[in-house]
Amino acid sequence: MLVLDDVHKVFGKGKDKKVEALKGINLKVDKGEIFGVVGFSGAGKSTLIRCVNILERPTSGKVLINDVDLLTLNPRDLRKQRKKIGMIFQQYNLLQAKTIFKNVAMPLILEGVPKDEIKEKVTKLLSFVGLADRMNHYPEQLSGGQKQRVGIARALATDPDILLCDEATSALDPNTTEAVLELLRKVRDELGITILMITHEMNVIRDVCDKVAVIEKGTIVEQGSVIDVFTEPKTKIARSFVRTVLNQTIPPSIKRLIEESSQTNPHGIYRIIFKGASTNTPLLSNTAKKFSIDLNVIHGMVTELQGVPFGNLLVEFKGDREEINRAIQYINENDAVIKEVSKDAI
Repeated sequence: MLVLDDVHKVFGKGKDKKVEALKGINLKVDKGEIFGVVGFSGAGKSTLIRCVNILERPTSGKVLINDVDLLTLNPRDLRKQRKKIGMIFQQYNLLQAKTIFKNVAMPLILEGVPKDEIKEKVTKLLSFVGLADRMNHYPEQLSGGQKQRVGIARALATDPDILLCDEATSALDPNTTEAVLELLRKVRDELGITILMITHEMNVIRDVCDKVAVIEKGTIVEQGSVIDVFTEPKTKIARSFVRTVLNQTIPPSIKRLIEESSQTNPHGIYRIIFKGASTNTPLLSNTAKKFSIDLNVIHGMVTELQGVPFGNLLVEFKGDREEINRAIQYINENDAVIKEVSKDAI
């Protein structure tokens, strides 16, 4: 288990030169989770992940791995703990003059592991990542996705408990990204390794993570399960990230229709969110039949998030206000979320 407890990181000295990169970060990553941290450039993502393995030493706070605070350890014990933290980099960080076998073996060579053990382990790891036939190749002979697989194999060489991924897919095309994410799921599922990944790509969070935290200006502004953050983002930045993958952009013609409708029916536009089993229920049809209202679906989409059906609709209600309120209560009682929205918030 990984816990960041009120972690601060300040760069520079002197009142005018200080830059507060992290401002009281609190995160808990349970064993076997894939936890994503998403944010724009400069938000503090890379500083956060480097504080986990103390490549950057936090100014204050605690970094606990399996209840051991890394900030309390002497250099020798810290080096020992770091062996249990693997790292995958955006630009692979491979040794160009070494074969793929030697790149993966390097952490073991530095530890003084016997050659026969190195050969057995590296061969097994390269088979695990699908590169057993490339062990005598050099990095320049591999594609970007293959290089990242080498990076993953190297990170696994020391049998880590935690794997840190620093923008591990941002240099890859979509198909290769999907393959690398599938490999990371395999690492978690078959090896039981906890994964903390930082990214600016919300599709990565959607496809592989169990939980997500949104970081902005050194502060975690929102966190929770992926399904909760995607379906009900509470902050402006989280909503902007979600829109990049759920395609909730409303066409201009629909916006004009909503604006025209709001002039004659100012309290009748609602967003309805369906999750799980509620997406299979004819809720809107039942609502229209049960109450004396007119119901018009203006815009929406239905998709799937990690195996869970999800729907997001904009709906216009027309009718008596009391009857609309009864319909709203009915929808809330049937495992859907309904909220009134203004035309400015659409």
